[in-house]
Amino acid sequence: MSEPLWTPSAERVAKTVMTRYLKYLADEHDKQFDDNSDLWQWSVDHRAKFWETIWDFGQVRASKEADQTVVDGDKMPGARWFVGAKLNFAENLLRYSDDRPAMVFQCEGQAPRTVTYAKLYDRVARLAKTLRARGIVAGDRVAGFMPNMPEAVIAMLAATSIGAIWSSCSPDFGIKGVMDRFGQIAPRILFTADGYFYNGKSFDSLERIRGVVAELENLEQVVVVPNVSDTPDLGPVEGAVLFDDFLAADGGEIEFTQLPFDHPLYIMYSSGTTGVPKCIVHGAGGTLLQHIKELWLHTDVTRESRLFYFTTCGWMMWNWLVSGLTAGATLLLYDGSPFAPDPAVLWRFAQDQGMTVFGISAKYLAALEKAGTKPGQEVDLSALKTICSTGSPLSVESFEYVYRDIKADVCLSSISGGTDIISCFALGNPNLPVYRSELQCRGLGMKVDAFDDQGHPVRQQKGELVCTAPFVSMPVYFWNDTDGAKYKAAYFERFENIWHHGDFVEITDHDGVIIYGRSDATLNPGGVRIGTAEIYRQVDGLEEVTDSLVVGQDWEDDVRVILFVMLREGLALDDALIQKIRSTIRANTTPRHVPAKILTIADIPYTISGKKVELAVRKVIHRQPVHNQDALKNPEALELYADLEALQS
Repeated sequence: MSEPLWTPSAERVAKTVMTRYLKYLADEHDKQFDDNSDLWQWSVDHRAKFWETIWDFGQVRASKEADQTVVDGDKMPGARWFVGAKLNFAENLLRYSDDRPAMVFQCEGQAPRTVTYAKLYDRVARLAKTLRARGIVAGDRVAGFMPNMPEAVIAMLAATSIGAIWSSCSPDFGIKGVMDRFGQIAPRILFTADGYFYNGKSFDSLERIRGVVAELENLEQVVVVPNVSDTPDLGPVEGAVLFDDFLAADGGEIEFTQLPFDHPLYIMYSSGTTGVPKCIVHGAGGTLLQHIKELWLHTDVTRESRLFYFTTCGWMMWNWLVSGLTAGATLLLYDGSPFAPDPAVLWRFAQDQGMTVFGISAKYLAALEKAGTKPGQEVDLSALKTICSTGSPLSVESFEYVYRDIKADVCLSSISGGTDIISCFALGNPNLPVYRSELQCRGLGMKVDAFDDQGHPVRQQKGELVCTAPFVSMPVYFWNDTDGAKYKAAYFERFENIWHHGDFVEITDHDGVIIYGRSDATLNPGGVRIGTAEIYRQVDGLEEVTDSLVVGQDWEDDVRVILFVMLREGLALDDALIQKIRSTIRANTTPRHVPAKILTIADIPYTISGKKVELAVRKVIHRQPVHNQDALKNPEALELYADLEALQS
């Protein structure tokens, strides 16, 4: 067993919410556990009791308790949780209405803006009153084409306080990307900002909204939040109104509509890189319980926390971040480039705001190290307790970089789950040590395993990530999927009655989890399965390489590994560098991991949420069409891979 990079002190463990939860289990349920593995096993063996304890410990506000905790509790899909319960999601996020800060918003190049819990409650109340007056009722769709700003949170809470379903996407989507999403769900109200800032430039949103409005048949109202301008010109969008003008003069007490546990809350979207995005509907109660568990227990979020995740409103981490309001935490919202005006901008934000939880992507940490940034030497991070990373597997080099150049005493929680479950399968734990390349543990209540191709559990070897029992945050259904066929095809075709997630993983000897990448992007040279992350982990550590992408190319009745690299400015991919890359990969993996070809490329395609799209590149090099390129941040990059002469020999 390798030595941990970090182990929490006994003093720190004693103060965590996880420790408080363990004491609650001992005092209220006479349950005591030897270690986290013992606790996890109990949580998956006794799922109904476990989720009941999260309900009680999380002090869920509900007008009616459940008649039955779970019905059809072994059926996937089909299990129903907290049957008969009545609650409202927004009510559980608006437990506080005092003068403590609920949100601090920092827009690129602008002064920060604070919204107190009292002001948050008031503005939600006023907006909810207007929505009710406009005839919005439970089940209606309300959409946001918004930067990550307070008004997006306010609009979501106002809509869901009525029982309307909230759906949002990032403002950098084009008209087709927006229509591929909102066009399927027919929102009645659309919230947008007039524009946004990124990398020192401002971008107009209203021209795109004009194109969207022309195609959304059921849309009744566009509400515009000033962001780029204090007095935006609403002319491009006929009938649009300003956010403040849309609010009722006085909201009073919010009337929280009481709804079933599985009432639709959010509509989320798959990446859409292989077709029109799937519309994934998540229920209010399951999202609430799962987020309380993950934020309170696994991330140690409390009333004193200042919680940050670098995210857009089109990524599920935004929904996860907003649920920090259940703990009374202060949400730190940032909108703009994480590298403008320089790579330390987010770390200055962390210093100035006393950030306790810093959430980012693995790609960001790798880029930060490549840029030579050493936040621990540049800013005061004394308040920082936790760094969360997701989006892709975190390399060994990035683990070491965090503890060397950011902060030695910090819980580095690599987390993994997805839009599909609006939460995590594996994530952090403030009471556990951190090991290189590992996610600290499987989520409580999540019966996660690794299966071989025959459907047998495996340990300390690679396998398919599966969940073998139902959990509360499974989608309630897919939109416009009346017979459930799309839902079943997405997760249950590979293994009967078992959630197959599509990640290639290993469960370690101390119950950590290593992610090797998407299993549908897994390389298969000579019939040996190789996760793309195994190669990225080696290449990311090379100072000459700024980014990379690896795919499998069908070749002579087999698959050969092709590695594309982006190099530092001024460098060339000569024989010496090719040999260095191959030697590094061979020395730290196996000869089968060594690419058959290593090629330079000027750009690597990413989704708007920041994930590499190996499958799209694989299609391009095999001369297959790539549909729905609006889901990509830089679709023009795909053209670089078409008809590369080097791939024909």
